Amino acid sequence: MTRVRKAVLPVAGFGTRVLPATKSIPKEMLPVFDRPAIQYVVDEAIAAGIEHFVFVTGRNKAAIEDHFDTAYELEASLRMKGEEGLLAEITQSKPTPGSMSFVRQQAPLGLGHAIWCARDIIGDDPFAILLPDVLVQAEPSCLAQMINVFDETGGNVIAVEQVPPAEVSKYGIIDPQSRDGNRIRMRGMVEKPPVDAAPSNLSITGRYILQGSIFEYLADQAAGAGGEIQLTDAMARLMETQDFHAVEYEGQSYDCGSKLGYLRATMAYARAHPSLGDGAQALIDEFSRT
Repeated sequence: MTRVRKAVLPVAGFGTRVLPATKSIPKEMLPVFDRPAIQYVVDEAIAAGIEHFVFVTGRNKAAIEDHFDTAYELEASLRMKGEEGLLAEITQSKPTPGSMSFVRQQAPLGLGHAIWCARDIIGDDPFAILLPDVLVQAEPSCLAQMINVFDETGGNVIAVEQVPPAEVSKYGIIDPQSRDGNRIRMRGMVEKPPVDAAPSNLSITGRYILQGSIFEYLADQAAGAGGEIQLTDAMARLMETQDFHAVEYEGQSYDCGSKLGYLRATMAYARAHPSLGDGAQALIDEFSRT
């Protein structure tokens, strides 16, 4: 069985829910405490063994590519000043040469279309999808937990987490068939079901491992909700012929698709910082008392 070596990160969206902050800055480059949000997502994938990243971009997203490139002047300046600690921090995010590809989506036709744009680079291999709006604090990383399940089951794997039953209408919800520990065999999924009709309270987190055959379905997938090509529609068709498992991962997710979501993620990652966490907690406590 081919192991999961490649990942697709769809980063072409406008970030309208966090305007005006994203008017000239990609939402993925907004800082979550001390680094851009996209860096946490890439670090999670690297920790899971991903070797090649495909960023599906759009206009005004060049800052993402620059972030993962060499900053010659900055590095030289830090080296000259003896700022070895800062130099190490900015160079550790540099990928190995040739390990990142950037393709343009060119039109906002939906998540399914964005993934389809990566088809020529991914080929027939199984691959991961990481939605950059979602950050996950987990050890081992969320994607690493998913790959462990994929290595045992093959097929397709989706990350899920429990949500309050009264809130299932806000999420994509899986229909479980059977369960073995944190591994769940799926028979279907429902997008934002009514509370009284939801098959479970397990919501789909923004992490997937899919077989390369998904591209065959995306190639002719009709527009769905919002007039866009939806990845979930193609996944539902693929599920008719291939196994799908869900992993109820151990960890905590943070939705950075909203302003308050960014604030919550920033506080969480600030508190978890190895050297600044105590100071961050003290500031949070101070504001909570005022």
